Order: sequence, then structure tokens, then C-alpha cells
Amino acid sequence: MPRTKLKPEPSPVTPPAAGTNGPAGEVLTLSEAAAYLRLPEADVLRLVEEQALPARRLGNEWRFLKSAIQDWLLTGPAPLSNKEAWIALAGVWKDDPYVEAELQEIFRRRGRPMTEEES
Repeated sequence: MPRTKLKPEPSPVTPPAAGTNGPAGEVLTLSEAAAYLRLPEADVLRLVEEQALPARRLGNEWRFLKSAIQDWLLTGPAPLSNKEAWIALAGVWKDDPYVEAELQEIFRRRGRPMTEEES
């Protein structure tokens, strides 16, 4: 009679001991995330706000999942929707000291007056 191989018994999964929070290095503090990204902490917080760097605020502290940072580095921030892109453009020229001169030049090159009163 042919021999049959016995399947090995799966090893029992033991839950982590009380007080452990998973593998060390998976969840990073702000200073650890800044060191990992080789940036100042202020720049990391700016990336959270402006470029959707994935993070969670727990009370007064920030936590970063290392794998989420790696994914963010690979993919970059999510593209803005059409509406968000237009909203982001609203008001960007308001403090530009050259806007008025640029507009005058544009209208001059087109051979048009800037206002109906100038025609």
C-alpha cells in the first residue's frame, strides 16, 4: 500500500502579549516619520495638510503608518477633482503686483480696450 504524506499541523497563532502594539517600526511618531522622510517635522505636517500625506492625530500627537507613507511616496497625492482644481485657482492672482500691467498688455496686443468706456 502506498504511503501517504501527512499534512503538517498549522502552528497555533498566539495573540500578542498585553502591552504590545504590533511590530516595532510599523507605526511612526511625527519625529520618526520626519526622520524616515528626511524632512523637518514642520515640512511633514505641511505635507499632511497640502499633499494628503496619510496620518492620524491622536490627541496632541501624530501617528503615521509606515506602509501608508511608502504607498504615498510611490503614488503621490490623489489628483484634484475639477471643482477642487478651479477652487484652488480662485484668488491666486489677487496679490500679484503685475496683474494689472499684464492685463493691459494682453488687451493692447489684442487691439481691444480693457473697458467699454475706452472704446
